[in-house]
Amino acid sequence: MSSVDLLVERFRAQFGGRPDLISRAPGRVDLIGAHVDYNDGVVLPAAITRYSWVAARARPDSVVNVLSLDWNEQGSFDLTNLEKKVDQNGRPLPEWALYAAGVAWALTQQEISLPGCDLAVTGDVPVGAGMSSSASVEVAYALAWLAMASTTIPPMQLAQVCQHAENAYVGVNSGLMDQFSSVFGKEDHALLLDCRSLDWEALPLGSNVALVVADTGTRRTLTTAHYNTRREECELAVRSLQTVMPGITALRDVSAEAFAAHAEVIPIPARQRAQHVIEEIARVEQAADALRQGDTARLGHLMDESHISSRDLYEASGPALDTMWEVSKGHPARLGGRFLGAGWAGCLIFFVDAAGAEDFAAATAGRYKKATGQEAKVYLIRAAQGAQILESDH
Repeated sequence: MSSVDLLVERFRAQFGGRPDLISRAPGRVDLIGAHVDYNDGVVLPAAITRYSWVAARARPDSVVNVLSLDWNEQGSFDLTNLEKKVDQNGRPLPEWALYAAGVAWALTQQEISLPGCDLAVTGDVPVGAGMSSSASVEVAYALAWLAMASTTIPPMQLAQVCQHAENAYVGVNSGLMDQFSSVFGKEDHALLLDCRSLDWEALPLGSNVALVVADTGTRRTLTTAHYNTRREECELAVRSLQTVMPGITALRDVSAEAFAAHAEVIPIPARQRAQHVIEEIARVEQAADALRQGDTARLGHLMDESHISSRDLYEASGPALDTMWEVSKGHPARLGGRFLGAGWAGCLIFFVDAAGAEDFAAATAGRYKKATGQEAKVYLIRAAQGAQILESDH
């Protein structure tokens, strides 16, 4: 049974009758651009063929009932009481339900009138693995609510609303890249996004290469990881540099030459964080040029450089990620790779020659098990189309 069929079946069992609609939103991989989105940099993600699905049916009142198939739990809240983040009985909402409530809250901040509804949600984007399961489910919720409210908003505004939900309601200071990718994804293309101007460009990945995800089986939670600390260190680096470069507002504004001239004003470890971000922004621009020229080997090399910098300067890798990255090396199909998302745990993305992709996946999984004794899921994915409402009679 497909994920959508199971979702509809569970919806009918829980709420009676069929949903009015089903929304689907993809997760994402960031090919390169680690931790530069919240520094006003440029990033190179791609939406992927892993999704969140939301089945929805409007109600005549302000109550929202949410059934999570993946958590096997049900929650409820009232649209008139979103600020308190509590359920119908006044208890704190569980973390998984905050995403639904947060999207509703962010949409109402846009003066959009939302109906109450019954919702069922599921997904196959691994949680806490660096593939943006949170952004995926946020966008799926938002699309469903907009459809039930019979209204639309521009796609970039949709991404920003979902980011605002995660930042201001859930409490994770993520950048816009994740939600942007889920909304704007294009099949078999990467997306070059300027996080300051919001200009973007779709770049073909090429038919002779494949994307391989290596899941170490380790997990992290953004709200308890070092993510917010890294953001604070970047902000400290900017404030320090402003004493000698008063015109800057973000690390995006600092060239490699200016950083070399003024790095000593930044305390350790914020100095290393800034160095990574400044050099990573340059790598993303080089990676985009490589894709425009069809130079897949160059992109792979830049991905490896990104992993090393993220590991050594940003200290955002982890033992399992580094082991997987090391054991992947040496295979003839391998072009390059790096960890996904915020890092510390989760998955890596590898850029490989398509002809050898299956063998690379099997060999890397085998080497990882030999090195660690742990099983790993290593599998091919594709760049996917962005979020959409599926046929209502699916």
